[in-house]
Amino acid sequence: MPRKSFVPGAALVAAAALAVGLTGCTGGSGPDGSDADAKGGGAASSNPAAEPGRYQTLPEACGLPSRSAIRGMLPGDGQPLSSTEADKVYGGTADITYDTDRRVGCRWTRETTAGTRHIGLDIQRVVSYDGAVSDDDKAQGIYDKKELAAQIPSGAGSPSPAASSPSASKGKGEGTGAVPNGASSPKGKAPSGSPSPSSDPSAEPSGSTAPRVLDGLADAAFLNDKLVTADSGVHRDVTVVFRTSNVIVTLTYDQWSTDKTMLPDSQELQDKARSLAGDLADNLSE
Repeated sequence: MPRKSFVPGAALVAAAALAVGLTGCTGGSGPDGSDADAKGGGAASSNPAAEPGRYQTLPEACGLPSRSAIRGMLPGDGQPLSSTEADKVYGGTADITYDTDRRVGCRWTRETTAGTRHIGLDIQRVVSYDGAVSDDDKAQGIYDKKELAAQIPSGAGSPSPAASSPSASKGKGEGTGAVPNGASSPKGKAPSGSPSPSSDPSAEPSGSTAPRVLDGLADAAFLNDKLVTADSGVHRDVTVVFRTSNVIVTLTYDQWSTDKTMLPDSQELQDKARSLAGDLADNLSE
């Protein structure tokens, strides 16, 4: 009988000690106790979860740019298109993706006697699964890596507020030096859709078409320009990447020349790509 009365007493003492220990862990406000349960009442209230991004879904990529904008970027050679051909060229071809709420894309192509032009559009919605990192911050990190990989000159953008308007961003970057490939094209008055002669590379104002940060476009943006003169053909590739909240948009625009002595005009391609990028940013904000 004494043993039966002793066991419950010992259990009560052990239970009381356990309760005190739990109270110290969950209710403590010191440096050690505050992080014991990040989802507990005290800690959760002082460290709220990061806010989600603005975008919870994505639009249909091929329908985001206006038909007139695509038509202006894919000029013809005087040969009219039938309605069926126009729908195929300007309607675009959607990329195949597994989750259209996370990533969508579209491609446009037009071939002429002067060469071929391509437009590519990739839209990615970024989601952070870290409660301490917002969707926007996660997207900014991805954007920063893209800018670093493109080797955009540091401080190439125009820091003054006056240069933040879309018109100031079209071909007026503050970067210095020529396009990385070292062969920029002059501003010759070539026919629409035709490359420019490559007789005078120095005619291009220094830095006006260099890769650079773009001010006044979404939350962050940059433009890259590369001229390729490989055996496979001469082509200029212009890329505009921008971030708006938790969405990253990559726009590519290139022109291939059938005549290797005619370099695709950098200023024209950049202006058109920058203009479409501004339209896309506006359409996403609606």
